[in-house]
Amino acid sequence: MDLNDSTSLAELMSRYVSTETGFGVPKDGWRICLAHEFKEKRKPFQAKDVSISNMIMHLSLGVRYLRWWYKKTQVEKKAPFIDMFRALPLNQIYGAPLGGIGGGSITRGWRGDFCRWQLNPGMYHYKTVIANQFTVCLRRGGQTVYQQVLSTERPPTLHGWNWGYCGEYAFYHALYPRAWTVYHLPGQNVTLTCRQVSPVVPHDYKDSSLPVAVFVWDIENKNDYALDVSIMFTMVNGSGHEDDKSGGHWNEPFHLEKEGDSVSGVLLHHQTPVNPYTLCIAARDKSDREISHQTAFSPKGTCSALWSDLMTDGRLDSPKDSSTPTQKGEKVAAALAVSCSVPANNHNSVEFSLAWDMPKITFGSRERIYVRRYTRYYGTEGDAAPSLSHYALTHYSKWEESIDEWQRPILQDGSLPSWYKSALFNELYFVVDGGTVWVELPEDADISGGLRPEDGGLPAQPEVVKEYGRFAYLEGQEYRMYNTYDVHFYASFALIMLWPKLALSLQYDIAGSVVQHDPTERLNLMDGQYSPVKTRAVVPHDIGDPDDEPWVRVNAYLIHDTADWKDLNLKFVLQVFRDYHMTQDEQYLKDMWPICQTVMETELKFDKDGDGLIENSGYADQTYDGWKVTGPSAYCGGLWLASLCMMCKMARVLNCESVYQRYRDILERGSAAFDRLLWNGKYYNYDSSGQSLSNSVMSDQCAGHWFLRASGLGDGDYQAFPKEKICSALKSVFDLNVMSFADGQMGAVNGMRPEGVPDRSSVQSDEVWVGVVYGLAATMIHEGLMEEGLRTAEGCYRAVWERMGMAFQTPEAYCEKGVYRSLAYMRPLSIWAMQHALNNRPNHNKTTDEDVGQD
Repeated sequence: MDLNDSTSLAELMSRYVSTETGFGVPKDGWRICLAHEFKEKRKPFQAKDVSISNMIMHLSLGVRYLRWWYKKTQVEKKAPFIDMFRALPLNQIYGAPLGGIGGGSITRGWRGDFCRWQLNPGMYHYKTVIANQFTVCLRRGGQTVYQQVLSTERPPTLHGWNWGYCGEYAFYHALYPRAWTVYHLPGQNVTLTCRQVSPVVPHDYKDSSLPVAVFVWDIENKNDYALDVSIMFTMVNGSGHEDDKSGGHWNEPFHLEKEGDSVSGVLLHHQTPVNPYTLCIAARDKSDREISHQTAFSPKGTCSALWSDLMTDGRLDSPKDSSTPTQKGEKVAAALAVSCSVPANNHNSVEFSLAWDMPKITFGSRERIYVRRYTRYYGTEGDAAPSLSHYALTHYSKWEESIDEWQRPILQDGSLPSWYKSALFNELYFVVDGGTVWVELPEDADISGGLRPEDGGLPAQPEVVKEYGRFAYLEGQEYRMYNTYDVHFYASFALIMLWPKLALSLQYDIAGSVVQHDPTERLNLMDGQYSPVKTRAVVPHDIGDPDDEPWVRVNAYLIHDTADWKDLNLKFVLQVFRDYHMTQDEQYLKDMWPICQTVMETELKFDKDGDGLIENSGYADQTYDGWKVTGPSAYCGGLWLASLCMMCKMARVLNCESVYQRYRDILERGSAAFDRLLWNGKYYNYDSSGQSLSNSVMSDQCAGHWFLRASGLGDGDYQAFPKEKICSALKSVFDLNVMSFADGQMGAVNGMRPEGVPDRSSVQSDEVWVGVVYGLAATMIHEGLMEEGLRTAEGCYRAVWERMGMAFQTPEAYCEKGVYRSLAYMRPLSIWAMQHALNNRPNHNKTTDEDVGQD
């Protein structure tokens, strides 16, 4: 089932020269030797990559965008939410992010570097802080015999440290939310396994919010003599950002004993005027461990004093006083060491935690102060880091038990290939590292948009939002818009399956914004026309830019007028019923029902000829905004029919017979029109215009049917598309968009001509969208096309994670050669739709690895 018999995976480990497998490292996951170098080097999509015909078509857009970009960056001194001139270059270094959901994130790369920071909400800083390292010291008979920074780097600073660990003796293994790095120490007969654990636990709304991670170091001594081993953790006060030198930062040691357990460490107080925070490195006190620290050292120059301090006796000096605040231009760092004895031919372990406490946040406009979710349990005073560290070090084993219980059935399912298990869990990184914010709902907040239930609106504070807070995540780390709704449509499967209360909370926020109206005239960059920022009875594109004020000023996106985005309203209806189907939350359905009717009435205005099928105009298929549509289309028309189907089902559930009959009539007429206008005998045409490219094969043409199947519908009274036509369309997509593209090894291209060449009529039609591919694969699995579905998705995983070096930054899109677009994107979370489809296979009996051989 695997492409190329896993040769790409073997390539990732080809330079590993040791035979050590590490302590407790699982079989499944993404594995790479620290000495690996990716052969494929891709560049971000740029203007020069646009064809001449498309460049001419979008010339006026380019001029308008340039003017807007100049005003935003040079006049307002803001970061544009999409910066077409400064796209992120591909840096093939990232690993599993640290921390829980919504409290900020820190990414530790697969070579061990702390290299991506998102502490200020939604705003990223890409900087490897070279002094943030783990160092090992081995001692025998009172003498240090080996001391090494566990980094392959040879930096131009800190020359007093021993750098340049040989990466051929180490590998990294990720199965999110955990990761393992195995270091064999050449010539020492010692193997270290660093296990990284974050509190990302499905259905746990307390621990999953905590901004903390744990590092467990398992030490295997395979010598016939005992060793004393020290692991030192060094951390700079800051993130490598320019504010590290702003002055006023200081460190202090701490010791906290509670409930019979104690932890010790160093607090690094980062005293910025906006969003100040405290970093904390800590270790758990045990009778056979010794914890020592260095409160403050300068992370520049040779830094030989700290190195010598550890080498002398495997311990640090442990001064008791706090450091003095830094002067402007000065940086400060701290170190923590844990020492233990490891008997001959035996094993021991030490534990560290890293926590960060930024309880209160403001966004770019600084209009309001929000408090993060974890403050419900740890307060808002900014003094929670010791308690967070104590809790993490005494409870991480319970997190791991929960993670094992969650992952085990899938990992032991022998009918599923290993690449899929890696993709399923590792793509989940974006729930934490997607600029995610999770905040408490203020007591005086009103999310209803001003329309009360008695008038067809919402409660001011729905119970699920009061209890579980507000949740938002970015469209992408480069496309900085919160809760971009057309993309969340795909990604939402991860939330509704794993943290359903967050999915419902997000839906309430969107529903409240539907009734809002902002008449402020705003330039639409696509067509150059002015229109209201927010139109009433229309779902917004997103809820705002983190460099502005999300939740207050919605719809930061400037490419389209919301009134043209017909698919957003449809996607709202589809998600409402899908969420009800998966949660059986009756109050949620009752609350959403009037909003669903409101947006459907808006949609009905686009049924120009009364045939029950809405028409597209211009760029109405918002998801594929570069692909011009005329008349009814397979994508938007299919979503419309699925929405009608769900309105019928919801009306029956809520005993609204007259509403049922109304939408049933529209559905019957619309289905007939859809079939007449778009079905060509093998698949549904892209649109019904009859133009030269209208019969292109769109990979996502069955998206509406996908949501019907995911919601338990699609048959009998709630069928919008004949099964035989859906299967034929999916097989056509597989034959053309998958197998006839890039030798079937890169997933499904968005658009393909019937003669077997990609549709290059737009910037996006010849791209592969990873999240769309996962949704397509889910649709295939729902229809019993298991082999085709897995093969389709596998191409994306192999390309992104094994050939392109895009681990933990899965992009929105890539082309067959050369370029990618928008690193670290929300939509690939749709891989959880595949798992939902797998869970709902008829007569599916899970088998274990022992029953079926693994790949």
